[in-house]
Amino acid sequence: MGETLVTVVGNAATRPELKVTATGASVTRFRLATTERRYDRAGERWTDGHSSFYTVWAWRSLAENVAASVGVGEPLVVRGRLRVREREDKGRSFVSADIDAVTVGHDLSRGTSAFRRVVKARPESAEQRPESATEPAAAAQEQAPAEAAQAGAAQAEAVQAGAAQLELAPF
Repeated sequence: MGETLVTVVGNAATRPELKVTATGASVTRFRLATTERRYDRAGERWTDGHSSFYTVWAWRSLAENVAASVGVGEPLVVRGRLRVREREDKGRSFVSADIDAVTVGHDLSRGTSAFRRVVKARPESAEQRPESATEPAAAAQEQAPAEAAQAGAAQAEAVQAGAAQLELAPF
């Protein structure tokens, strides 16, 4: 039976943290803030309502892509499984809401974004490659996921700088 998925629109409240588990799986977590907006008829204006915060968990390639693409304050759309956890700490009860993300993307109703497809090289056997080609491939495989995330973040900043200068023609 299928699980129920939720979609939450909000802003990244923290920088995504990328880690690798003992089994080698990438995992990224960040906090997502969302605030309801209400129209105040008496004041004839929009006002902020209650804010909710969710911890978003992304795994494997989604984790690496989120770490390379998302910055604090950026508007996001997150879709995933909602998990509500209850715990006690020092006699106080806490309830937290986590989202196991299936997809994460920028909210394009509030800005522009540029997509870059991640191309993963297929591993070749040593007999199929010339000897000189094995060294750069080995060096690329040794690159830490955090370094890849930093490189992706630098590319994202460059894209955002270019998007800020973008002038759109009317339809």
